[in-house]
Amino acid sequence: MSTASSIATAPGALPLLGHLAPLLRDPLAFLRSLSAHGDLVRVCLGPFQAVMVCDPALTHQVLLDDRTFDRGGVLYERLREVGGNGIAACPHSMHRRQRRLLQPAFHPARLARYAQTMTDQIVAMTGSWRDGQVLDVLAEMQTLTGRVTTMTLFSDTLAPPVLRQAIDDITTFAHGTFQRMLMPPPLDRLPIPSNRRFHEARDRLHRTVRTILADHRESGTDQGDLLSALLAARDPDPTETRPALSDDEIADQLVTFFSAGTETTANTVAWALHLLAQHPDIEDRLRAEVDAVLQGSPAAHEHLPRLKLTSRCVTETLRLWPPGWLLTRTIAVDTHLGGHLLPAGTTLLYSAYLIQHRPDLYPDPERFDPDRWDSPRRPAPPRDTFIAFGDGARRCIGDQFSMIESTLALATIASRWQLRPVPGHPVRPDTRNIVLQPRGLRMRAIARTPQHAS
Repeated sequence: MSTASSIATAPGALPLLGHLAPLLRDPLAFLRSLSAHGDLVRVCLGPFQAVMVCDPALTHQVLLDDRTFDRGGVLYERLREVGGNGIAACPHSMHRRQRRLLQPAFHPARLARYAQTMTDQIVAMTGSWRDGQVLDVLAEMQTLTGRVTTMTLFSDTLAPPVLRQAIDDITTFAHGTFQRMLMPPPLDRLPIPSNRRFHEARDRLHRTVRTILADHRESGTDQGDLLSALLAARDPDPTETRPALSDDEIADQLVTFFSAGTETTANTVAWALHLLAQHPDIEDRLRAEVDAVLQGSPAAHEHLPRLKLTSRCVTETLRLWPPGWLLTRTIAVDTHLGGHLLPAGTTLLYSAYLIQHRPDLYPDPERFDPDRWDSPRRPAPPRDTFIAFGDGARRCIGDQFSMIESTLALATIASRWQLRPVPGHPVRPDTRNIVLQPRGLRMRAIARTPQHAS
């Protein structure tokens, strides 16, 4: 049995900086290169060292054993600065209680009600577009998912300036969290402009959430939204001494859901629209499907079982551009992984982007191919190689919420609009954020008349 010291270090490390240069210059290329150096590879982030897990089976082991491989490390330390110990960032010791209390809010019956809200907001947003209008697609999708999130979380819309400010604050979190991951102490505590923007955005969003929470608690009525479900949640475990969520815990969950629900789904739909525009043959097939299924109506929950290609397009988009592209874990006790003894306190890195771009797992991995997921026609990729939502007990609690919203948005947009790229605006992944954004995505909206059987 080898020790941690025998794990190979990725090439290109510089004195003091380690691998910060390639991580900042082209992190996605750096990630794709790592599996050639072993199943576990040591990476240096300035003075800090971490072990990158490059093998899908080992990554799966890490995800399934969240007691040993706890949510920790520099990423989750930074995420807790925003969402506290919400379900996305809390340690294992807090997670099971939170999951029991939150799961009813994502019951299929509630998801069906949320889907109606999604449809209403998608129709309102896309109905405001003008034929020939040039759209900042990511901004449009952020506004859409922000509206959906506020309606499903709070049964209310925020005033447009407040919503826009909240979305800007979430973007500040996404950018600032990644910056602060790479920022050694004491720089992260100095009153420099980036730190001030980060803290101001966090405090502003928390004030907004606290005001809404106080109003809901005072009303005392179940409004059918996620906040009402959190206020009513009671832990079924009779040994639990805290059967309900405190206001502090609910506020952390709301900030977590608002941030994740707005940012990640917006990026997924924006990337999907970009990819479809680059692949007109797939786009034509998608339009044929939505025209046949929707028959000119907006996409709704009852259409989902028949929107098979649309759903596969979302899944393939998540394979190519997983929102959480670089994540961390902390080893809680001395343990073995991949034939190496790793001591407690070791920071692990893992990457859905790395795993989902391995050519031995996904032939021609850079190609947008939704038919990879058409299992009646060809064998689907192994289940443990698609980890855009994580896996195990810590699998994203909102995975179905996100898939439903993305599928409904993509189907409704495709049925009513053709989005064409604007020349002179190259699209690149923005790796300065914890979520991969399509930077520079501007598209022209061309109205179409949905074709359907008479």
